[in-house]
Amino acid sequence: MEGETSYTVGPPPIFYGEEYELWATRMTTHLEALVSQVVEENYDVLELPLNPMVAHMKNHRERNTKKAKAKNCLFSVVSKIIFTRIMNFKSAKQIWDYLRSEYQGCERTKGMQVLNLGREFNMQSMKEIETIKGYTDRLLGIANRVRFLGKDFPDERIVQKILVTIPEKYESKISALEESKDL
Repeated sequence: MEGETSYTVGPPPIFYGEEYELWATRMTTHLEALVSQVVEENYDVLELPLNPMVAHMKNHRERNTKKAKAKNCLFSVVSKIIFTRIMNFKSAKQIWDYLRSEYQGCERTKGMQVLNLGREFNMQSMKEIETIKGYTDRLLGIANRVRFLGKDFPDERIVQKILVTIPEKYESKISALEESKDL
């Protein structure tokens, strides 16, 4: 068809039981590209009526296919250990809910992770041999892990940390930036 472009879905992210929030974000996007609402909703496939029309049969087949694709996708993106825990679930939603409850952790656990990441962020300093880009990437990595846990982490805090902790050899550049930009 004219105007349509072909889009190939890349390989799904594999889950090994760590960094659930990161995996879940990537996996949600992957599933949306394949089967949309199947994982987040109770996606039931109703039985066909006694005298089904062609449209009923087609819709039934499409819904079954979507359901099977989502379940297959979730089975294929977990390690063998996790697979043995989820292999008896009947729907993609049951699998998704189990993974969320098992690996996301409760609010208290997430709060402790945020506190630990905050402490880690505060202890960071730029090494003499490190580039500003490398240091910034390290700080952004910590900030993004906090954000994945659902907590706010303002960019201003990262900028302030960089300005305060970089070595003296960059002082002239910082002064020039402060005069030319509203940091």
